[in-house]
Amino acid sequence: MDPHDTRLTTPQPRPEDEGERLTLRPRRLADLIGQDAVRENLAVLIAAARQRGEPLDHVLFYGPPGLGKTTLAHILAHEMEVNIKVTSGPAIERAGDLAAILTNLRAGDILFIDEIHRLSRAVEEVLYPAMEDFALDIVIGKGPAARSVRLRLPRFTVVGATTRLALVTAPLRGRFGAIFRLDYYDQASLEAIVGRAAQRLGVELTPEGGAEIARRARGTPRIALRLLRRVRDFAQVRARGVIPAAVARQALEMLHIDELGLDEVDRFVLRTLIEKFGGGPVGLNTLAAAVSEDPDTLMEVVEPYLLRLGFLERTPQGRVATPRAYEHLGLPPPAAATPRLL
Repeated sequence: MDPHDTRLTTPQPRPEDEGERLTLRPRRLADLIGQDAVRENLAVLIAAARQRGEPLDHVLFYGPPGLGKTTLAHILAHEMEVNIKVTSGPAIERAGDLAAILTNLRAGDILFIDEIHRLSRAVEEVLYPAMEDFALDIVIGKGPAARSVRLRLPRFTVVGATTRLALVTAPLRGRFGAIFRLDYYDQASLEAIVGRAAQRLGVELTPEGGAEIARRARGTPRIALRLLRRVRDFAQVRARGVIPAAVARQALEMLHIDELGLDEVDRFVLRTLIEKFGGGPVGLNTLAAAVSEDPDTLMEVVEPYLLRLGFLERTPQGRVATPRAYEHLGLPPPAAATPRLL
């Protein structure tokens, strides 16, 4: 078969992406790569709880998306040998929904709430006594005949995750005994993560190929694993399944992801800022309208990585492209402003 022939004659059975993603997650703290400070603190937290024979204290993880908050919640459950119930802030719409979840927990169980900052105020009010006193206050009946009943709950652990710590209310944040910030991963950690994932997927990946993928993953394991799957598809169809650096580079270029991990949207935003607005400053809403994107998407999805790279600055007057952005796009730097003669 011609390795450059993109026609698939016999579809091969492959596991679903969701199943693959779950198998690629480490199940034990010792298998976790990166986040050394968090891993060390969690090891102490787990060892102390096991020695006392008590459930874990409530834990809150925060940081950018894709850094392993959900993975750490599952690791805690495996290390403590307890069940984990997974839900999210938007999924718990009413206080009754949370009450139903809490009454089905057993002693030591972990309740993982993703995007916990999106819980409604009414739901939070039910969660406060559950976390602090392990009790559930419910109202039976209506009007003058209504009465309040307190139900005792088994001791359990709430593990919360959020990408926006500032939106977690102070009363809720104060009820977590341990709060950990997850930071972006370095190149070596991402290479190790990609290499281990390739082994589990049965992909023949060279160290140079793994380094090429890790370099373009924006410091985020979730992105690194997604790129690995797409490079694997490319290699399977066009390179007999082997992924050296050249194949990885070719696959990523086909996906329009450059050597720094910028995609088409990132470069389009920078080019628009430079070519249409002279590098700025320009307001967020104006820039968003020029690139046909929602301002929130621009601010929360596109800008953070450009700010990390030093390609963009937020000033009181608006967004400004830096000389590094000009250099990366191969554009001439802006001419220095000359003072006007009076």
